[in-house]
Amino acid sequence: MASRHLLNRGYAILEKNYRCQYGEVDIVAQQGAELVFTEVRTRRGKEFGTAQESITSTKAKHLIATSQHYLERHSLRDIDWRIDLVSINWPLGGAAPGIEHLQYAVEDGQA
Repeated sequence: MASRHLLNRGYAILEKNYRCQYGEVDIVAQQGAELVFTEVRTRRGKEFGTAQESITSTKAKHLIATSQHYLERHSLRDIDWRIDLVSINWPLGGAAPGIEHLQYAVEDGQA
């Protein structure tokens, strides 16, 4: 669902579930000249907070380190990149889910 959302907005999906010793990034995509590392979160209701609130400082550090590992591994030192959050929100009662896309959800100073 998150991949389809990105594809419909002109992103090219490069890789899914990229793993290294620092953690995992759900989707690695490209939008124009920018590389986009995307964390996907699914929520049913707001009982446990928003998807953005679920990205702790520890998780942010892991996302940044994993993204930097990807860049090094693929020799992409001079490319612009960011970390986005795609939240799939399933409302109670079985209605269709909503999707929210937050660009720059995690930034280096946040970790």
